[in-house]
Amino acid sequence: MLIGEKKIARPLRWGMVGGGRTANVGYKHRLGGLRDNTAFQLVAGAFDIDAERGRDFGVNIGVAADRCYPDYKTLFAEEAKRTDGVEVVTIATPNKTHYEIAKAALEAGLHVICEKPLFFEVEQGLEIKALAESKNLIVGVTYGFSGHPLLLQMRQMVQNGDIGEVRMLELRYTHGFAATETGDKVSEGQKWRVDPKIAGPSFVLGDLSTHTFYMSELICPDLKLKQLLCDRQSFIPSRAPLEDNAYVLMHYENGVVGRLWTSAVNAGCMDGHRIRIIGSKASIEWSDNQPNELLYEVQGAPIQKMIRAMPYLYDECNEYERLGALHAEGLPESWSNIYLKFAIAIDAKMRGDEETLKNLVYPDIDAGINGIRWVTACVKSADAGAAWVDFE
Repeated sequence: MLIGEKKIARPLRWGMVGGGRTANVGYKHRLGGLRDNTAFQLVAGAFDIDAERGRDFGVNIGVAADRCYPDYKTLFAEEAKRTDGVEVVTIATPNKTHYEIAKAALEAGLHVICEKPLFFEVEQGLEIKALAESKNLIVGVTYGFSGHPLLLQMRQMVQNGDIGEVRMLELRYTHGFAATETGDKVSEGQKWRVDPKIAGPSFVLGDLSTHTFYMSELICPDLKLKQLLCDRQSFIPSRAPLEDNAYVLMHYENGVVGRLWTSAVNAGCMDGHRIRIIGSKASIEWSDNQPNELLYEVQGAPIQKMIRAMPYLYDECNEYERLGALHAEGLPESWSNIYLKFAIAIDAKMRGDEETLKNLVYPDIDAGINGIRWVTACVKSADAGAAWVDFE
């Protein structure tokens, strides 16, 4: 159980690009990075495309005024001159900018934590991976839901054969907060998400389902996706060619099949993020609406409800438990677990500890590249009239 004691020798000096006053995700990053004050210390940032607004915001969250920079290039250049300059940077900006900022950060010798979807093209991901490896640096991707402890319980149950052989995956991430186009016009965080020049080739496939797809890989690491078929819709016509709803069918090796629904127009749905893994003997199901509970349904037996932090869970699950079973955990704890693992990975890389890196389960550069590959294949399939395409 985590009780706030340090996992690394000292906190990492951390900077942010984006994530300012008008951002949707910046506060989630800071909740994750700063909850364990033994892991990161936020010392600098280029928080906003509006330099004055960014400086005002940075000062209001406790960053020194002279370390609130007008843009990421100035941030990297000025921090490099300091003996106490940043060591790692989070990129919490619109999708279009991720590649150029990540490349510049790595070239400046900084570890990178980046929002998803990572980039637009698989080739960009492979280039950044090679650059990071040549610089001996870490690239992490903020699949923020993946830090919920019960997902690791699901992973161990699958690997230990508790549900038998995996047969089917039922995946869903939907909500109704974009059921009208109002937000497209008034929300700074929404406007760019429906602009293909900034968001890239997809809306909900990249913004929502990359989370769910990574979580399915986390739970079932041995499954290899072979082919998929995607059918996508733009129910708000002004969003075309970007989709606000999509269905994906998947064929894996060894005959496993999967189905995913992702939507921002599921009117009335507050948050429908659910993962069900069906095996030959039993099924397991988790929802972020009830993140402290895991259903274990053995064929022919009463349904069991497993509760987070209880001693009957696998050790791998409880290792990142924070509050105990009496108290509910939620999304901030999930982000905190992800950020703590980023810190452990960066520290291990700095020390040359490859054994820790090999055994650490976190969303790394390969997870980000697979997310790009997922979106690319879905768009290719949908644009071909919902045709089956290889996952490559």
